[in-house]
Amino acid sequence: MKNIMIALCAMMIVSYSASAQYDPSFRFGIKAGANLSNINGSNDLSLNSSNAFNFKDNDNRSLGFVGGVFFRFGKTFYVQPEFLLSQKGGKFNVYEDGVQNSDGKVDVRFSNLDVPVLFGIRVARFFRINVGPMASLRMTSNGKINDSFDAITGSNSNAEFKNRLAYGYQAGVGFDFGRLMLDVRYEGNFTDIANVKFNNATTASQFGKKGNLFQATLGFSIL
Repeated sequence: MKNIMIALCAMMIVSYSASAQYDPSFRFGIKAGANLSNINGSNDLSLNSSNAFNFKDNDNRSLGFVGGVFFRFGKTFYVQPEFLLSQKGGKFNVYEDGVQNSDGKVDVRFSNLDVPVLFGIRVARFFRINVGPMASLRMTSNGKINDSFDAITGSNSNAEFKNRLAYGYQAGVGFDFGRLMLDVRYEGNFTDIANVKFNNATTASQFGKKGNLFQATLGFSIL
């Protein structure tokens, strides 16, 4: 048993040493982690002259999954495009004429395909900084905004999401431990991620919201 334990420890040391020497100019790998997201913007939304309410922002963030693949070109200076499936959203309190609606908090969720292209610099062997633009394509949503409209108006508001494609940026820091990577980032939007247009018998209107999130992921370089 003692010899087996010694052999296992030796194998772990050799494996770690080989991984620590891993420092190619091209990397391809997988990554996964979590988003803490929110949606913010203008609060006031009036459906008609007799039925107005505030769709107010809430400080609580929605927890979602993020995962996909990445490519990295370069060492000290590098470019890193990624293709990620990302769950985003936000939580709101719905108010009607200044009084909180019985539905209470609305938890809005989106599933997006995100394509960030990050430009980075490695400050030390294990530490790097990166920033870059991002395109985000919304694929699905849970329909909670439409449900809140219908509950307040008492009818089908025919709400629909516009702007399926949004543009933003990501910025953060990363740590490389051989083939393993840890990234922490902030994401913001230049364009509205939820531009909701609705129609009823008396009026047609729309409003938009921007998103932001904090993201933490673990990655592994296959190549």
